[in-house]
Amino acid sequence: MELIIFFFLALAASLVLLSSLFLLKFLSFAKPKLPLPPGTMGWPYIGETFQLYSQNPNTFFSSKVKKYGSIFKTHILGCPCVMTSSPEAAKLVLVSKAHLFKPTFPASKERMLGKQAIFFHQGDYHAKLRKLVLRAFMPESIKNIVSDIESLAVGSLESWEGKLITTFQEMKTYAFNVALLSIFGKDEVLYREDLKRCYYILEKGYNSMPINLPGTLFNKAMKARKELAQILAKILSLRRQMKKNQTDLLGSFMGDVEGLTDEQIADNIIGVIFAARDTTASVLTWILKYLAENPTVLKAVTEEQESIMKSKVEEGLKWEDTKKMPITTRVIQETLRVASVLSFTFREAVEDVEFNGYLIPKGWKVLPLFRNIHHSPDNFPDPEKFDPSRFEVAPKPNTFMPFGNGTHSCPGNELAKLEILVLLHHLTTKYRWSVMGPQNGIQYAPFALPQNGLPINLSLKR
Repeated sequence: MELIIFFFLALAASLVLLSSLFLLKFLSFAKPKLPLPPGTMGWPYIGETFQLYSQNPNTFFSSKVKKYGSIFKTHILGCPCVMTSSPEAAKLVLVSKAHLFKPTFPASKERMLGKQAIFFHQGDYHAKLRKLVLRAFMPESIKNIVSDIESLAVGSLESWEGKLITTFQEMKTYAFNVALLSIFGKDEVLYREDLKRCYYILEKGYNSMPINLPGTLFNKAMKARKELAQILAKILSLRRQMKKNQTDLLGSFMGDVEGLTDEQIADNIIGVIFAARDTTASVLTWILKYLAENPTVLKAVTEEQESIMKSKVEEGLKWEDTKKMPITTRVIQETLRVASVLSFTFREAVEDVEFNGYLIPKGWKVLPLFRNIHHSPDNFPDPEKFDPSRFEVAPKPNTFMPFGNGTHSCPGNELAKLEILVLLHHLTTKYRWSVMGPQNGIQYAPFALPQNGLPINLSLKR
């Protein structure tokens, strides 16, 4: 009798359990699935890449936002994407929920820069690298190389004097030399030409198709990448033989007590050059264009810089002088806003994420649209107007992000601002320039630049 009772109790318990499981399953199916954000995906594979990169990015972004709102789906560079144009969404992706969105780049670019570079990582390894980079690029460190940056700026300007130059190309050389100085210290002159030769080949392959066949840009770039790593290995060997502590970036990497491998150091040196060169050169190019188009602003910058020059007892800029340039600093800020050299940044959802009632699927790219945020009239009145005075008042939170935001924001932004200020000091106090050829055109590839790289004639003031 007891056995029969036990049997029926066990059966009842089983039925209750099965019923509960069935109910949970039913409820999970009954729960409405979150929709994807609105938008279009374009053609198979290529998506809407052509529409984005063949025109002013503002046109593409604005038309999408007008049609779909501040979050929409699209397909670019072979990847399904969600683009977000609100400051709140940018904060979520880059700061408050950054652990759900990992940095991502095309696989070909990862191979060229090196898989150990800081851009491709999160967590402890990224935090460690960021600390080492900041140690070399914090104000306390870079204030010691102001005179060396000044020498590079003066030498560059003198070499352009009396010539028709392509501003962007010349600014790339200047930014490249400053990057090498910050990485290798004064020793950079010993390696400059070899590093430049290899890096210039490497950069031509950054946006090429990853076809590793003889004669292709990608193949040539990978060969240059290998030679670049060999040059860096020799530099590391020489540094170790010298047994001398250095405060430059290489010294910071080599001085890490936990020890970075030579491969990790090489990948991150190449990564820093990549990050420091074209973006800074582009900003400088846009500054020259905007100053040429706004004579009142140019006059104010020139007077500020001449005042600093006249007040000095000794020749040569000091770190303290760069802190007496509020007008010039606002010009840099406004250029970063209007030009928005980095239109967006790439992140990848590491799991399914819900945002504003929409699903961002795991593996999809997520792109906070810096350019759209910077050009929104909600954030900046009359946004297309070049008006440095708007930065006399701090922008609203998360509306001005030229260097990104959060733990992956650019750790070299202080160095970039310093090299721009130093060059502008000598440019505005000693030279005049005129823009040659068409002045309204803009070219896009991979980011916005004045047409033809802004050809100018540079001459000494008389």
